[in-house]
Amino acid sequence: MQDQGYIPKDLSFDDEAREKLISGISKISNAVKSTLGPQGQTVLIESAEHTQGLTVTKDGVTVAKSVFLMDPIENLAVRMMKQASEKTANTAGDGTTTAIVLTEALVKAGVEHMSDDDNIIQVVREIRAQGDKLLGMIKDEAIQVTDEMLEDIATISANNDREIGGIIAKAYREVGHDGIVTVERSQTDKTYAEVTNGIKVDRGYTSPMFITDHRKDECIMEGVKILVCDTEITNILQIENILKPIINNGDKLLIIGNCSVNVINTLAANVQRNGLKFCNIQVPSFGYRSHELMQDIALSVGAKYFSESTGDDLSLIRMEDLGEADKIIVGKESTIIIKDNEMSDEIKNRVDELREQQQLLTSKPERDFVNERIASLVGGIGCIQVGATSDIEQKEKYDRVDDSVCAVRSALQEGIVAGGGLLLDNLSKKYKGNSTANKILRDTLRAPLAQILKNAGLDSSSVYDKKLKKNEGYNVVTGEYGDMFEMGVVDPAKVTTQALSNAISVATTILTTNAIITHARV
Repeated sequence: MQDQGYIPKDLSFDDEAREKLISGISKISNAVKSTLGPQGQTVLIESAEHTQGLTVTKDGVTVAKSVFLMDPIENLAVRMMKQASEKTANTAGDGTTTAIVLTEALVKAGVEHMSDDDNIIQVVREIRAQGDKLLGMIKDEAIQVTDEMLEDIATISANNDREIGGIIAKAYREVGHDGIVTVERSQTDKTYAEVTNGIKVDRGYTSPMFITDHRKDECIMEGVKILVCDTEITNILQIENILKPIINNGDKLLIIGNCSVNVINTLAANVQRNGLKFCNIQVPSFGYRSHELMQDIALSVGAKYFSESTGDDLSLIRMEDLGEADKIIVGKESTIIIKDNEMSDEIKNRVDELREQQQLLTSKPERDFVNERIASLVGGIGCIQVGATSDIEQKEKYDRVDDSVCAVRSALQEGIVAGGGLLLDNLSKKYKGNSTANKILRDTLRAPLAQILKNAGLDSSSVYDKKLKKNEGYNVVTGEYGDMFEMGVVDPAKVTTQALSNAISVATTILTTNAIITHARV
């Protein structure tokens, strides 16, 4: 067998290497950017990973993930473009197409404007430095979201589907700005929202063997008993008093507490071999914050909190000391505990105490932490059930709803800015100088607006040939000019900043590439 270190390699340099990279960038970008904006088109994808071997979607990251090219150098460019889109999706939940449009524009502008006289490294440093300033400018332009704006934000990200936008906006109004909204596939052809009381814990499962839904990589269980403790469980016999009745009754158990590797392996082995319903997540946060969050969780689920600081003996635990939840959704990094019942007087009193405490705090981190505790106690959990008449339609609709939910969440976090690519286009006008970096950034920032108009069969030079006030632009859907905020054409600031930041990171890396090494293809 050939040593992996001696697999033959192909080397490409200079113009040949860059041309191949740009070719790969153009191919993935052409597929993805056709979906941008309200008049963007859908993409039909053949893939064994999709329902019935195919999918129809307008979701940029879904399109990007499906692209693989035969040429190894072109495919390296595709993989780098995917990084820009996927990182944007993971951080902001939306903006994947914008990230790819910006990345392509920056690379092509760099190739066009950089000459042999330019120091490429110096130009790239200037672009990155200006990029940091641009992110600050975008945040300065953001305004806070009101309840009236939620429907516009949700509608735009759902491909201007006003019905879906209304359902999502209603769900967020019901759960409050502190609440959580998730997306699931409905068993009917109806799309609707369900809202229940719940808690989010920033800890995921300690072993992937606890996963019950492998498509989502989540452990989902209903009617669950909950053990809450900060004492490390080093031996399974410490919780023998509750394990026996749970196993005998066929109950399900979530342990919120730190377990040794041996205990985790024992629980996971019983899940896999014996079909038992167990899951474990670690204690959230650290220090005094951890103690207070665990108290809140125990109060919410009706459990006794076994704490090392108060000298509780875990070996004395009884079934009555466990809390209960109607449903748990445990992911890789976070857990949602759903309790569909009325808030108890004890929880109401705790919330009132926290609100009074919050008013006395002067430190922003401390205020934010108290706000997080309040959210965990009173915040609701909304679930959008996506229905359709066919699997293909449901997949396409699910992608749009998921993007829309994430966009609203991002907007609530960092506010909104003028949409339709207008803000970035306006910022491009700040780069009037003739330096190479200025020329590159000017062309790059104009790209999203130009692409949105192109997908609508319009040209940006003719649409924006008149003098407009700040935040005034063209609404592609209605064909009218006006204030973008008043017309509801807005984007979450977080989506815009993440798309730009990731595009600059990937594009500048490509621009500084001069040699490419790939496995030799026979």
